[in-house]
Amino acid sequence: MEVTHGLGPIDIAVSGLKAQSKQIEVISSNVANSRTVDSGKGEPYRRRVVSFKTDGELGGVEVDQILADMSDFMKMMDPGSPLAGPDGYVSMPNVNLPVEMMNLNIASRVYQANVAVLKRYQQMVEVTLELLR
Repeated sequence: MEVTHGLGPIDIAVSGLKAQSKQIEVISSNVANSRTVDSGKGEPYRRRVVSFKTDGELGGVEVDQILADMSDFMKMMDPGSPLAGPDGYVSMPNVNLPVEMMNLNIASRVYQANVAVLKRYQQMVEVTLELLR
């Protein structure tokens, strides 16, 4: 009979760090491209979002997919732009900066929480070793 063990606290915290690091990277890309009107595909930059999944029964988390946000592009009146349509509007990325900043704040706090778990675990190990001396 095979005995399976869930991940330990370090593994879970590290998986959270990796997942939130990718989340922060994607949010940063969204912010950096919030004014990119031609992403090389004939359309504006399309916001990306990270989808997470658990990596086991009682384990941590991992990035499942990085998906394109298929919501409508924003429109900006700029009749002099070569990218403007016949109505004078230019399609802009579907990136909403306040939303991205809130998401960045959340991802940053989750990342910090995982770092705190690792620090607390390290302190417990140090105390245990000190008691064994």
